[in-house]
Formats: sequence, structure tokens, C-alpha cells
Amino acid sequence: MTNEVDTLATALYVRTDDLLAGAPGLAPWRPKIGIKPQLTDAELVTLAVMQALLGFTSEARWLRHARAHLGHLFRYLPQQPGYNKRLRRAAALIRSMIRLLAVDTTLWTDDVWLADSTPVECGRSRETSKRSDLAGWAQFGYCSSHSRFFWGLRLHLVCTLGGLPIAFALTGAKADERQTLLGMLEEDLDLVADRQGQTLIADKHYYGRDFEHALRTAGIVLLRQARKGEAPRPGARLFKPLRQTIESINQTFKGQLDLERHGGRTRAGVIVRVLQRILALTAAIWHNDHTAQPVKRSLIAYDH
Repeated sequence: MTNEVDTLATALYVRTDDLLAGAPGLAPWRPKIGIKPQLTDAELVTLAVMQALLGFTSEARWLRHARAHLGHLFRYLPQQPGYNKRLRRAAALIRSMIRLLAVDTTLWTDDVWLADSTPVECGRSRETSKRSDLAGWAQFGYCSSHSRFFWGLRLHLVCTLGGLPIAFALTGAKADERQTLLGMLEEDLDLVADRQGQTLIADKHYYGRDFEHALRTAGIVLLRQARKGEAPRPGARLFKPLRQTIESINQTFKGQLDLERHGGRTRAGVIVRVLQRILALTAAIWHNDHTAQPVKRSLIAYDH
């Protein structure tokens, strides 16, 4: 275990513990009378982030590793069923931590955002698509960026040029990207309230008169590629390099944080595992920002 991972884990634990001390209502509900958990909620969040950063997709393998190597950080570690149950119940807390850490970075006020969606595969056999608990939510879809069909979900992401997640949503594979984006912004009105003139860069799938009017009403300037038959649009020279940027951010989720190896089998299980990876990236950017690292999205110091 590197000193960088220990330092990040300690900083994240302290930040989470401070948040829960000031807002105890964010912690998962539990009866007032009962056995107090030996692993605190702040420790649980820290443990989940370390699992994602260190690349353990199996909870059982992760807990075996943690018992062997992380005794100096965690006095108690639950068994796999208990860890899984606690993690699923902590989804709201993890979501709150994502926003808290994101706001506490210099990247939060960036005036340029990128928007895109990426597949979150949930199965490969036709039988799985019929019998899985995710059937009805997960769908068959097509990823044009990688020219492949898949069965699962889509992670819709709005982020800064540095890769900091600003807003996100998890939907079926066939969900309309434009309506999902507008829904994300409508759900969090404070996100754009003080950002008049915010620039949003997206690909040519984010089109439509009503869609662009809704963004303008929210004070957002949309830059996108021109569709076939359209007149050239402003900012065309920016799209090729910035398209590579959003693909690179998606690859961080998939290549380094194993987004498509989440292992979730239920709706709650998939949701919390995706949130776990978003928090891991946000925490790394937050820590890199506070320690003045030159590349905010780099996970190299934490992935071994």
C-alpha cells in the first residue's frame, strides 16, 4: 500500500466523518435501539472508494485483501454479505459525498462542461436479459463510439474538461440523451442558477430546436457538431480534440475503475456500484487538487 493511498483514505475519512457530524441525517437510517455497527459510515465510504481505486471487482477478494493489508486503517472489517448490505444502504450518502468533494475543488467553477453517455453492460447472454432482476430497466442498445451492441444501461455524465463529475444519471440503454440531460439539470436547479453563459460541449446526438431552447433558457450555450445537412456551427474546430477528452474520461471509468465489471445483479446493487466509481474518481481529483498535482484526473498514485 502506497503512502498516497493512505493519505487519500485518511483525508476522505476525515471529510466524511465531519460531514456526518454536521448532518447526521445523511447517514443510512438505523434503529435508535440496537447494536452499534463496528464499521462506521465514514469508514464504509472510505473502504468503498479504496476498493474501486485498487481495482477489486469482487467484494470477497477485496475484503480478504483488506484484512491482510489494511489493518492499520480499519480496526474492523465485516464479512462480504454485511459489507454488501451496508454499501447498498449507503447510496444516498455516497451521492452526497460526490457533490461535497466536487464543490470543494477548483474545477467546480469551470465555465466549460462536456456531456456524453457511455454503456454500462449488465450481461451478455439472451437468457440473462430475460431472467435478470434488471430486466425491464436494462435494455439492448448500441454504442456508436465503439460500434457494438450491448445489454444494460447508460451512464449519462456532465463533467468539466478536467474530468470532474458535475451531474450524472443512470438509465436504460435506449433512453433519450437529450431528455436525460434536461432532466438532470431540472432536478438540480442550483447547478446552473449562478452559471449564466456556461458552455456545454456535446456530440451531434444532442440536437433539436426545443432542446437547444431549453438549454438557452437555463443560461447554457450549446456547442456541438453539425449534423448532416446542417450549416456549419460555431466551435467546430474544438470538437475533435474535446471529443477525445470525453472518451478519455469514459475510459478512466472503464479501464481504471472497471465500470462495466461492476458485478451488480439488482437495481440497488448496480446503482451503488456505479456511484462507488464516480465517488472514487471525484475523491482522487479532489485530493490531487488539494495537493497541487499537475494532472487532476490521474489515478496512477492510487491504483496499486
